Amino acid sequence: MALSGYKKDGRELRIFENVDELSCNFAEYIAELSEVSIKERGVFAIALSGGSLVKLMGKLCEAPYNKTVDWAKWYIFWVDERVVAKSHADSNYKLVKDGFLSKVPIVHGHVHSINDSVTAEQAAEDYEFVIRQLVKTRVVSVSEINDCPKFDLILLGMGPDGHIASLFPNRPAFNEKEQWVTFITDSPKAPPERITFTLPVINSAANVAVVATGASKAEAAHVAIDGAGADYPVLPAMMVRPINGELVWFLDIAAASKIEVANFSE
Repeated sequence: MALSGYKKDGRELRIFENVDELSCNFAEYIAELSEVSIKERGVFAIALSGGSLVKLMGKLCEAPYNKTVDWAKWYIFWVDERVVAKSHADSNYKLVKDGFLSKVPIVHGHVHSINDSVTAEQAAEDYEFVIRQLVKTRVVSVSEINDCPKFDLILLGMGPDGHIASLFPNRPAFNEKEQWVTFITDSPKAPPERITFTLPVINSAANVAVVATGASKAEAAHVAIDGAGADYPVLPAMMVRPINGELVWFLDIAAASKIEVANFSE
């Protein structure tokens, strides 16, 4: 149960007393969207990020979800990935495999990770090609507004600098509009080489969730949700606004401590 729930301008904020309560609601949210998507389309296409998100999804691996979710209909993608070997400690694939995929019966062939044996540029091209093929077969829907893929759910974490996926402030990838998947070789966070969904793809999703916990995220959450002043750069997290979808922010009290909730309706 959210300590507080607020809505404004097509965005929903769910603020929780602690991370455990957040993770319980987060699992329920994902399971409900999975059920709806499978009833409507026969599949559930979900794109994941790394970081603490995987741990927060942990309740899905427990009762009742481990038995009630139709895992055979899930298709897994990565919103961003580090261009390292899948066995490397920095790999988002390894993080998701160890913390989630190894604990639920998702079909191996439904798990779409990047080619880790090529350059970042080639890995981005290859991954976009894979997604385009799956859009053709409607495993992934297509947006009614543009030609972008329409994932059923995209899950994003947010860094203290306001980055989401591997879209960092003041980096060219942040402004990429033509490609579905782009690459960077100068990430301010190691490792430097990464692939990432672009903002048009993120904002074409049917549902997007942004998760932020801890006091280190409070300022970025405030700027992203309340809007930046003239002295602030535009943060990638500010630009997450699904065109024809739903956006939910999941925050604990520490991350939400600077948000002006009086501007939202309960």
